[in-house]
Amino acid sequence: MADDYGGVVGAFPYAFRASDSRLFRSYVVLGGLLTLAVGLLFVTALVAVIANTTGGGGTLTLSRSFFAVVGLFVVVPLVAPVLFVARRHRREGGSEGPYDAALAATGYVFVLSLYVGLVASVPPDQQTTPTGALAPLIAALYALPQVAGVVPPLVAALFVPVCHRLFR
Repeated sequence: MADDYGGVVGAFPYAFRASDSRLFRSYVVLGGLLTLAVGLLFVTALVAVIANTTGGGGTLTLSRSFFAVVGLFVVVPLVAPVLFVARRHRREGGSEGPYDAALAATGYVFVLSLYVGLVASVPPDQQTTPTGALAPLIAALYALPQVAGVVPPLVAALFVPVCHRLFR
């Protein structure tokens, strides 16, 4: 089949062509670019972590593995909406209703939650005085404990498969 895709990379152009939703098409572009950027960031950071922890074993090896797993936990929810929509279009030949747009919305919510999580986890010595319209929100996020930065991306990542189940 000429329209079938061959894996994760091929799912992006396939989903873009198969969907009629402008919101979803915009997410395919943004999600693809963010996936590339985040993947490159984690690979280069992993190389730096390995270079800085060579010669050690035990807990240092565990920290390197944990770093790679965290990278997967960030990349998989970025890619999941595209893969779900591509799979649905391939199997059913199209989609009726708001499925594509709903999954694009979950993707955008996950991207926003990554930003919120990053702001909440900024170390106190690197925090700047917030200004502008979002200053109260950023100040509130700075006031949270750093561990709280994990919660928004985790909740948003769990929302992707829930939305898939609800709208199919």
